[in-house]
Amino acid sequence: MVQTQVGSPIEGSHGRTIFAREFFDLQFTFAERVSALSEMPLEQALFQYTNLYIRFGLGRGFDLEHNGWRAYVDGLRTAEDGREWTYRFYLNDAEANTAPSVVATFGCFSYALNGNNVVRLHFQSTEPSGCSPLGASRDNERRGELAALFAQLKAEVPGDLIVVGVSWLYNLHAYRRLFPPAYGASARTIHGLFRSMPLWGQFLNHRGEVKPIMSRSFLEAIAGQRSLAGLGICFPFQAVTVKAPVQTFCRFYGV
Repeated sequence: MVQTQVGSPIEGSHGRTIFAREFFDLQFTFAERVSALSEMPLEQALFQYTNLYIRFGLGRGFDLEHNGWRAYVDGLRTAEDGREWTYRFYLNDAEANTAPSVVATFGCFSYALNGNNVVRLHFQSTEPSGCSPLGASRDNERRGELAALFAQLKAEVPGDLIVVGVSWLYNLHAYRRLFPPAYGASARTIHGLFRSMPLWGQFLNHRGEVKPIMSRSFLEAIAGQRSLAGLGICFPFQAVTVKAPVQTFCRFYGV
């Protein structure tokens, strides 16, 4: 199986993008709202409803007893300003161990192998600052990268492989048009991926900055919610999962 784990289009090479404090403040505010509506302790809301655990470089095991998470929670309990403490804790080792282990990179796309028939496809912007990687003028470049990637997969990873993707990006025509129509046609929405960049990445532009209009609308929306269930629908886009056989991609890119 080829599995696409596409998060934000702005994650820099080697996963070392340093995200702005506003990105953490946005998630912190969401967790506060979760806590207020559910009577859940704030530290639990931060653990279950934000991307902080991964951004702190603690992996994807989501272990409440992880030494790093315990250190964060202990500091949070005594901090005068929880938001400031959160960002300071992140900056102590920003983006440590968050980058995927990849086999090869082709421009904005790369892939990783997991087992005999599982490949994970990743996306990150390699465009110069100020140039959107999903702009129409860059379509040929992106498709060329994908063609090269799938040509290598075809040559080095034989077998009946399936490409599976999960990202908010599949809501965007600018992203879907890079892939075979059958891939996009399989789309279905996944709710509740609060720990994941496939949901939170939508608030970041291709330079790694928080989108002010989108984030402001989001904060206004969650402030007006009166139930925990209602918070999830405040995200402008939900995460989407898609899938198609690898042969579909090879035909589409002519490899």
